[in-house]
Amino acid sequence: SYPPAALRNGVEGSVVVRVDVDATGVPFNVTIVQRSGSRDLDRAATDAVRRWRFLPAQSNGQAVVGSIEVPFDFKAR
Repeated sequence: SYPPAALRNGVEGSVVVRVDVDATGVPFNVTIVQRSGSRDLDRAATDAVRRWRFLPAQSNGQAVVGSIEVPFDFKAR
């Protein structure tokens, strides 16, 4: 969700978050690769991916630990 204060103030930005995902699809490590310049937007992005569940990576038909970078573009409209 767009942080309400950032939306009211017209704060925009892009965040890239790296997420390490365990073999069950649960994120276990979330780091910011590219900051937006707004602490609120960065926090919203990391909080969101911590709640997500992923399809885990596969190797030889078995679920394995993997990682992905997820971009977020916050645009106040």
